[in-house]
This record gives sequence, structure tokens and C-alpha cells, in this order.
Amino acid sequence: MNLAAGLTASQMEQKAQSALEKLSQVREAVAEQIFGQDDVVEEALCAILSGGHALFVGAPGLAKTRLVDTLGRVLGLDAARVQFTPDLMPSDILGSEVLEEGAGGKRAFRFIKGPIFAQLLMADEINRASPRTQSALLQAMQEYHVSIAGERFDLPRPFHVLATQNPLEQEGTYPLPEAQLDRFLLQIDVDYPDRAAEKRILIETTGAARRETRSVLDSNGLMAIQELVRLMPVGESVVDCILDIVRAARPGKASEELTRAIAWGPGPRASQALMLACRARALLRGRLAPSKADVLALAAPVLKHRMALNYAARADGDTVPAAIQRLLQRFA
Repeated sequence: MNLAAGLTASQMEQKAQSALEKLSQVREAVAEQIFGQDDVVEEALCAILSGGHALFVGAPGLAKTRLVDTLGRVLGLDAARVQFTPDLMPSDILGSEVLEEGAGGKRAFRFIKGPIFAQLLMADEINRASPRTQSALLQAMQEYHVSIAGERFDLPRPFHVLATQNPLEQEGTYPLPEAQLDRFLLQIDVDYPDRAAEKRILIETTGAARRETRSVLDSNGLMAIQELVRLMPVGESVVDCILDIVRAARPGKASEELTRAIAWGPGPRASQALMLACRARALLRGRLAPSKADVLALAAPVLKHRMALNYAARADGDTVPAAIQRLLQRFA
């Protein structure tokens, strides 16, 4: 069987086996630092292997920032961190021009790059910045370059934004606009660890010794795996399942009960995100092609930030995750 890039099935298997060995080491290295969040780690790796961005939503103290930092070190990416605050300006992210005086008293503007010029940007508490500052990320997240004073500056590759958000404290925060939310491949909800994981956290993080994070991949190795993810074949039944789920989450296309609840639903970018993410999940689990189970497992992280309920549904106590679970029951 010849594949899209001219690879035979045997060559594809060899590349996949090499990638699987590296990904197994990546997961082991992350597990040495992050305890009891296996699903969160898997979804984060799915987002990165798909070449996308991820939004981590969870209460304070659940290691969201530590996870992002760990992923950057393990994957060997040049990382930068921005703490979003209400007084943060777009230039604090993108960079700014400064007037310099050179030889002979000649003055010229020089652009000083901001933290966005990194392979992995950690946007901590992203909803604390004003909409004006949040919009500085829109072009970068979609087009992988920024425009400053009419000049284009390309971002390093790969480029990923991993943002964190606290869903509890809403004072002094600004909800992310729908256009920006749509640029996040996955919304990853971070919950409290179970008792065994919390006990391990307690023991291993309060002693004198501290285990260093080890690097497993580099940027070239990561991009090679990202390319492999895009080469993975997807069966017709899986493609149809993706389309059926995404289209069923739109007003007028869902069941009568869901149609009454949904105000707006996901666009084609959700289908693209689900296609890539389920390929990445299959590879992480040692398979060369995704299955319907991968689609169902990642449908909620792909959809939950790309749809909203109307006022009547919210007044009745309905939530987006609950609506998605009802939708997915039809495809289980």
C-alpha cells in the first residue's frame, strides 16, 4: 500500500515504531514530574503532536503550569512564559520597536522580539488580560507569524501556545472571545488527583531531594512525529463518525432536545482538530490508524469550548459537558 508521502506500509511501520519508542520515553519522563494526571498528559501530548494549541482549565494548585513547563523540557523546546495580568499590553507579548542611535549619530528603529518568539509559549491565567492583549495571540496562533509596524516576522517552528485558565475566580478576568477559543485544538479540564496520586505528591515534593526533568526529544524530532501523525491513514467510517458528531453539535442539526439547548456550535475547524487529535491518540497508544474509540474519547475536549448553550438551557441547569455527553451517547 502506497501512502500519501510515497512511503510503503513497511516504511510507515518503521517510522511509527521509532516514534513509539520516543513517545514512551516522553510519557515516562513526564510521569516522573506529574502524578495522577494520565488523561491530562495524554490529551496535552495529543494537542502538541497534532501541531496545535491547548487550553488547560482547572482550579489553582493542580500543576497546570508545572505540566506545561515539564512538557517544554521533555520535548526539548525553547520555552517562554507570560503571566497574564489586566495591565499586560500587546507589546509585552509581541515585542516592540526601540529607537537607537548608531555610529555617526544616525538613528534607526530596531525591533526587540517579545516572548511569543519561542517554540512553546506558556500563557498563564490567560483570561486575566484584556481583550486587546488577548487579540495579540490571534494571528500568531493561526498563521504562525506576527505583523509589527507593517513588517512580517515569522515565528519559530514548531510553535505551540499552552494556556492556563482558572474557572473559579471570575473577578478581574475577561472571557476569551470565541474566535480565540476556536484556535485552541483542545480544552483540557484538569481535575483533582485521586488519593494515591496525592499521597505520592505529598511524599515526593516535600523532601530535600528533587528529581530533575530530563529531555527526551528536540524540536526536529518532534516535527518528524507531527509529520507522521498527518500521514496516518483514517478509515472512511472514522471520517464519517467525526463529521456526524461535529455536525450534530450545531443548532438545527442535532436531536430536537439538543437543538432547543444549543445557541451556537462548532465549525469545520472542530472537524479538523478531531481528525488530527484522534490520529495522535492512536499513535500514542501504539496503533497506526485511529478508531471510533479515539474519536469518542477526544470529542468532548474538541467541542466543549466551541459551542454554547442558550439562556433557557442554562437557566434549567444544563451545561455544555452534559449536552456533549448526551450527544455522544448516540454514537457509543
